[in-house]
Amino acid sequence: MQIATEVLENRFVRLEPMGDQHKDALRAACEADQDIWTRLYPFSWAGEHFEPTWTMLTTHIAQGQTIGFAVMVGRALAGLTCFSGMDAANAVVEIGGTYYAPDHRGGAVNPAAKRLMMGHAFACGARRVVYRVDALNARSRAAVTKLGAVQEGVLRQDRVTWTGRLRDTVIFSVLADEWPAVRDRLDARLAAL
Repeated sequence: MQIATEVLENRFVRLEPMGDQHKDALRAACEADQDIWTRLYPFSWAGEHFEPTWTMLTTHIAQGQTIGFAVMVGRALAGLTCFSGMDAANAVVEIGGTYYAPDHRGGAVNPAAKRLMMGHAFACGARRVVYRVDALNARSRAAVTKLGAVQEGVLRQDRVTWTGRLRDTVIFSVLADEWPAVRDRLDARLAAL
């Protein structure tokens, strides 16, 4: 598995490799929902937390640990999503670190972005695509299930969030041999929008 860093695009979204040109728009998108950072994320992108979190992301990108994407809808930045946990020897990659501004939730943006990412991962040799979701995040759990991922289990007290809360993490996956059926259902879902 060798995940290539490139622009991914369909009729709903354009995933651009994250760069400095996206920073101000990402900051604005992250400021659009102050409450979400204290409730559901292991780190914060809001207020004074933006700069250190941006530095962490860009450092991980520079080190090859993460491929970050600006999720663009037309000319507007809707949010971000990433490939991380890339384990080439075992052909496993995680899709996560996803955030969308409130006005881009619940429509085509997430399934369209995840369709592109999973298609790219499997085309680059992935055997397994993983999603890790906070157990409290019912909306994201439902979205990942609707994508066609299989829930595998819960890692209890998996992480300490930036607020000190102990997070339980729900693990989902899609395997390469499951991908054709998952892809077809996603394509049908997107075609209906």
